[in-house]
Amino acid sequence: MCIIFFKFDPRPVPKNAYRFILAANRDEFYNRPSKLADFWGNNNEILSGELVTHFLTGDMDSLSYLKKVSTEGHLYNGFNLLAADLSTTKGDVVCYYGNRGQPEPVVLAPGTYGLSNALLETPWRKLCFGKQLFMEVVKQSEALPKDTLVTHLLGVLNNEEPQLPDPAIEDQGREYVQPILSKYAAVCVRCATYGTRTNTIILVDADGHVTFTERSMLDKDASCWETNTYEFTLQS
Repeated sequence: MCIIFFKFDPRPVPKNAYRFILAANRDEFYNRPSKLADFWGNNNEILSGELVTHFLTGDMDSLSYLKKVSTEGHLYNGFNLLAADLSTTKGDVVCYYGNRGQPEPVVLAPGTYGLSNALLETPWRKLCFGKQLFMEVVKQSEALPKDTLVTHLLGVLNNEEPQLPDPAIEDQGREYVQPILSKYAAVCVRCATYGTRTNTIILVDADGHVTFTERSMLDKDASCWETNTYEFTLQS
């Protein structure tokens, strides 16, 4: 039951503002094998933890790639896919496709969005609650030191307040979710064997400088975490 909040504004912004801010949780079983995000590729030019290799190593723009994916969407279980072209010279484009929604991908208008285990902007209570917390932090982003901004965004991602009642979550999970509904209905899911294993923060400033912060659970222990930060500049 992963969750993502992101805001983008490709228009010219002050030097101390961010054109793209993303905060995301990856939720899964603690004992599932997993690797931390790292640089890979022929020249270590890609930073990733999920193997979406066809887009990252290809030369298709985000909309063209999602259109290609959409032609095969019916072959897979439900999924959501976000793809973006962030360029300092051509402008920023963010696209979305969910194979349980519209047949064609869409180019998103600048703004703030939330995504969980449903289509983009499906108003689950936990999503609406977390999005509001995210927006409150983003409003302060120009005035906050970068480290403080990252800390505040991590605070949003680790909020364990259950947002109930929420019939949408109950309907989706039914018998499986019901016994642990109060855990699943929070931005940060924390169950005995399943829950939030990774927090990811991505900041892109006006000059295309990227700060990628990943906080990951170690040894299946919810009290033991490792944080790694990478900084680099986007290629135009």
